[in-house]
Amino acid sequence: MKPETNRYRSLLAALLTVAMIAPTAAFDLDSDTPIKVTADNARLDDGQGIATYTGTVELEQGDTRLSADRVVLYRTEGGLSRIEASGTPARYRQPARDGEGETDARALNITWSATESRLTFEREAVIEQNGNLFRGNVIHYDTAGRVVTAEGGADTGEGGGRVEMVIQPRSADRRTDRQETDGSSESQ
Repeated sequence: MKPETNRYRSLLAALLTVAMIAPTAAFDLDSDTPIKVTADNARLDDGQGIATYTGTVELEQGDTRLSADRVVLYRTEGGLSRIEASGTPARYRQPARDGEGETDARALNITWSATESRLTFEREAVIEQNGNLFRGNVIHYDTAGRVVTAEGGADTGEGGGRVEMVIQPRSADRRTDRQETDGSSESQ
């Protein structure tokens, strides 16, 4: 097989894995499930449509959760339009798309935009799911198109500021079965 074909297949496999790692639809405004917010402090500016929560802030909608030190909710006449969260780090969790495991994402800043159908993780951004990892300075996830883009950051001497992906083998079970049948298992 040509080296170009192998590189293409490797790139395709990596991109498919990124799609599996990425969160699904984030908060669902069409859902009948309300978004519940708890915090140490709250300030509501009804005229501007801005609610600011500080302290230990927790947002929940069904199994989707966001925790942060500070969360700002923006409302328009159409409803909730934007969520901005910051923390050390802020953390976003929801069940994985395939129903197995959980997507666990964290960053110093997390923004969800309903109008752009986008989740953005900024500064020290990490998304993990079932042992797979995606890390970058900024990670954008288009929830409608299910497209992930990432940007590296400045080279701080600790990792070179590049985007990093760790992709687990397809099936740990197949690997275990193969070890037991070929005699290379530790139990023998």
